[in-house]
Amino acid sequence: MTFKKYADALLRYPDLGFSLDLSRMNIPESFESSMQPQIQKAFADLKALEAGQIANSDEGRMVGHYWLRDPDLAPNDAIRSQITEPIKAIKGFAAMIPTGEIAPPSGGVFKNILIIGIGGSALGPQLINDALGQLDEIRPFFFDNTDPDGMDRSLKEIGRDLNKTLAIVISKSGGTPETRNGMLEAKHAYEEAGLDFAKHTIAVTGEGSKLDQFAREEGFITTFPMEDWVGGRTSVLSTVGLVPMAIQDIDFEEMLAGAKEMDKLTRLTDVKSNAAMRLALAWHHEGNGKGERDMVVLPYKDSLVLFSKYLQQLIMESLGKADDLAGNSVNQGIAVYGNKGSTDQHAYVQQLRDGLHNFFATFIEVRKGRSGPSITIEGENTSADYLQGFLRGTRRALYENGRHSVLISIEEVTPRTLGHLIALFERTVTFYASLVNINAYHQPGVEAGKAAATEFLDMLNEVRGHLTADRKSAEDVATAISCDPEEVFHALVHLASNGEVTHSRGENPMDDRFFL
Repeated sequence: MTFKKYADALLRYPDLGFSLDLSRMNIPESFESSMQPQIQKAFADLKALEAGQIANSDEGRMVGHYWLRDPDLAPNDAIRSQITEPIKAIKGFAAMIPTGEIAPPSGGVFKNILIIGIGGSALGPQLINDALGQLDEIRPFFFDNTDPDGMDRSLKEIGRDLNKTLAIVISKSGGTPETRNGMLEAKHAYEEAGLDFAKHTIAVTGEGSKLDQFAREEGFITTFPMEDWVGGRTSVLSTVGLVPMAIQDIDFEEMLAGAKEMDKLTRLTDVKSNAAMRLALAWHHEGNGKGERDMVVLPYKDSLVLFSKYLQQLIMESLGKADDLAGNSVNQGIAVYGNKGSTDQHAYVQQLRDGLHNFFATFIEVRKGRSGPSITIEGENTSADYLQGFLRGTRRALYENGRHSVLISIEEVTPRTLGHLIALFERTVTFYASLVNINAYHQPGVEAGKAAATEFLDMLNEVRGHLTADRKSAEDVATAISCDPEEVFHALVHLASNGEVTHSRGENPMDDRFFL
């Protein structure tokens, strides 16, 4: 590859310290011309979305995460106030924690926060904390699943400091089972420790939601609003992320400013100057507009280790759709996985280079190695030199074997540059969805999974009601309640594993017996 090819394919935003290198994606010059109708439609779609057009038609909702960092874009004064007023309240609330104006009933100041949420309501705050959290500030813990063992582990780590731990329950509706379960488990733990849960807890939720009502009835310290025009996977720059950031003394206004800067540059209709459109076109070209290649995300920075997990939700939940906007069956999506460089050069780069060619890589480079001086490791080389060498060497080794990659570079990980990255990928997802004519802002598959889980839980309770001291097979119980014997078997094994029933194993599952 020539230096000229690299220079021609590189897009730089000097004021942001940002660059996007697509030179190793091998996109022909003719591709952009062939995509002009879709490109113009994508620009028009985004303009309509930012103007307040209903984008989540399943729920009749606007999609307004772009307004969060630029309230002037909001379609009316009411929505502008929904953005600006909570920011004032968040800053005021956070300022009263270190002074003890908002304090635990036992005295002193809060030392920890326990964030209770699921999906974007936990993943966004986890990413921010891992990338920007300061060890000498308030320590965060998470209930981000309905796994009781995981919750017990977090509570054990908190230990005797539970009385100095502020719980933050995050749920738009308050009806999400995982978050509700986590809240009730936390409430039980506080009460077992002789503590008043409500006086240690705040909520981030929709006005009038089940959680909002519960918070008011119980007497939570306060609540912050969560608007219905912000989806979970794009909520990190809403109250979902801003509340924990403010409490942890992370400069969320810098992050909002960074996102606004990237939004402004990726709103330009000149494709060559628009990093998000160029990235969306690269995804389209590499996967033939059908997601035929997976995306491997490799940030070469420990503080960005969760970024691949964050992108996994943002991209896969947004783009993984069965039908297009015309109702045609298309089964769209881009599978995303990854971890960090150079660690994962020892995990799966061997397959990436020599194995199944079903992916493209997204490398993320952080140019600055560390804040302070570095020692030399070998000759004049520092640890940062080695990290750069592994990044460049791995990318070249992949390309020499026909494997394509994107390289995104930032100067260092700060609130502003993380805002750049988050905004870039949000905009890219919006553009790509339009290019392939799907709705990025609904999630029927997620809702289907929730419905199936509810059916299982209903069946589980029916199974409980038919257990006696008599030894019964799964088929016996299934016949009594008119259910699938295999599903009943799984329910019985679950009950047995958790001490509710005795399990006598036969030669195969059909011979197993269950009794009280």
